[in-house]
Amino acid sequence: MSQIKKRRFIMRASILLVLIVLVAYSLYANITKHQDGNLAVGDKAPNFVLTDMNGKKQQLSDYKGKGVLLNFWGTWCQPCKQEMPAMNELYKEYQNRGVQILAVHVVNTTFLVRQFIQQYHLSFPVLIDRNKDVQHAYNIAPLPTTILIGPDGRIKNIVVGNQHLTKNDFIQMMDVIKP
Repeated sequence: MSQIKKRRFIMRASILLVLIVLVAYSLYANITKHQDGNLAVGDKAPNFVLTDMNGKKQQLSDYKGKGVLLNFWGTWCQPCKQEMPAMNELYKEYQNRGVQILAVHVVNTTFLVRQFIQQYHLSFPVLIDRNKDVQHAYNIAPLPTTILIGPDGRIKNIVVGNQHLTKNDFIQMMDVIKP
């Protein structure tokens, strides 16, 4: 009888030890993920390659020497719907001044993104981040989030979502990053 109790004790202790190790690892991974993933003004913007809606590969490093307004958005996002027309209106003018707009859509289906592009007549590149790799690299949580990248490839500003940016806001941001 004591042999059975001893086995139960060893089994229960082993299970408890495994659970403690798993919880400790989970806590450690979550704490360090947030510390490592935070980008700040002055940091080098992580390079990425995504495909736009026309099937063309877009790589951030291809825009070195230009300012980049990197906008993370979603078709369901109300502030995104309000901001897109202003961004689109300024795109041609600022593209000629050395500023590129790249809109990174997070996860949705291509069909919904195409509908959105047609509805708002967007002319700037819309990139799809299907696996959320770029979203994670930039530690993007709320949408929309806009990252301003200077011609030197460094982050000049991070504007975190849930606010409606106006045309004047975008003009001020693009003036900061134009070469």
